Amino acid sequence: MSDVVTLAAEARPEAGRGGARQARRDGRIPAVIYGNKEPSAMITIPAADLHKHLRQHGFMSRVFEIAVDGKKQRVLPREVQTDPVSGKPIHVDFMRFSATTRIAVEVEVVFQNEAQSAGLKRGGVLNIVQHEVELICTPGEIPQAIYVDLAGMEIGDVVHAEALPLPAGAALAGEPDATIAVIAAPTVETASAEAEEGAGTEAAGSTPAA
Repeated sequence: MSDVVTLAAEARPEAGRGGARQARRDGRIPAVIYGNKEPSAMITIPAADLHKHLRQHGFMSRVFEIAVDGKKQRVLPREVQTDPVSGKPIHVDFMRFSATTRIAVEVEVVFQNEAQSAGLKRGGVLNIVQHEVELICTPGEIPQAIYVDLAGMEIGDVVHAEALPLPAGAALAGEPDATIAVIAAPTVETASAEAEEGAGTEAAGSTPAA
């Protein structure tokens, strides 16, 4: 499971655009916590803290513990709204969850042991088709990443979604035969072969000198 990140927050007494604009002028980002059959809670969080976490990979699949007025709630980010001009975050939706809540999350795929891949040693290229996969699981089962072992893989070998090592209780949301990565032939060799083929064609089509 991913580490739980603590995030300090303050209750936002004034709803609506006026309160949201004031929060942003104060260096805070308005947000809402909803779900788990509890009333929604309007809050603000420090803009600097949110920017720090957004710069880290996997923000949307990270479990946060938000403290508001002494009450701690474990939540998941569900949506980050950004300014269409500046691209800066202007609002965040957080969802409460229970131990049995199952959700869809994007999890990073990390490739290991490239130096032990026979195909890569011979000049093959690791073509990554999907850097993330969507899982269905409870928040407590969300892994920090899914690790693919490349040791022993040859040129032409393909990593399919169904071969990924998933944590217990988690399931793929997409097609099991989806391609995650391929160890392709060296691009230099391919280019050389094309050049030789082109030269042969040109020689065959030339007219002998009189």
